[in-house]
Amino acid sequence: MSRILIVEDEVSLTSVLRRGFEAEGLSVDVAHDGNEGLRLALTDAYDVIVLDVMLPGLDGHRVCRTVRAAGLWTPILMLTAKDSEYDEAEGLDTGADDYLTKPFSYLVLQARLRALLRRRGGSRPTVIEAGDLVLEPGNKRCTRAGTEIPLTAKEFDLLAVLARRPGVAVSKGALLEEVWDLPADSDPNIVEVHISALRRKLDRPFRQPADDNPPSLLHTARGIGYRLNPAPRATR
Repeated sequence: MSRILIVEDEVSLTSVLRRGFEAEGLSVDVAHDGNEGLRLALTDAYDVIVLDVMLPGLDGHRVCRTVRAAGLWTPILMLTAKDSEYDEAEGLDTGADDYLTKPFSYLVLQARLRALLRRRGGSRPTVIEAGDLVLEPGNKRCTRAGTEIPLTAKEFDLLAVLARRPGVAVSKGALLEEVWDLPADSDPNIVEVHISALRRKLDRPFRQPADDNPPSLLHTARGIGYRLNPAPRATR
């Protein structure tokens, strides 16, 4: 049975979510403030955490950062009342895997949770290599040129889809279906936000001081989607 932790101070919303999840056969724990949510996240094993941003005590961003700093990579779905792309990017940069803006559809929430819970089954290669980029699906580890790059579970899954097809443009619709388990005609903004976060992590640390316009690993295929153009491995 999958275990879910809900960290949300709106009692009525928490009650609705809990009843819905338990009706689906999930085990649910609840915390109504950031301090208690952090304590549970660090002491118990969960399959996914639903985390509100605006909380008494510690806010959701601080909870998420602390969980990630402790080396725990439990998938986190962040709930926020803020809908600007900067707020979305901040949530992802703190370590969240996905986000939903309030008010949201329970059906969409279910789909997002199914995607986060889908971490089992299906044969996958032990290691994915694309130029100087190496991905280890078993432990969600990513390195570039031997340097480890911390990624959220969703960022890793998105990058893995592109790394399995180096040089091939993958449509936003295909990424929505494969990574988020959403219909291909869903809002592509979530893909764009995650691509932006990946570019910051994959490119910025490897830029040379003399580079005026350093190439990115992730390229936009106009009118289609995105493709990964691997950087060659350094020769010795």
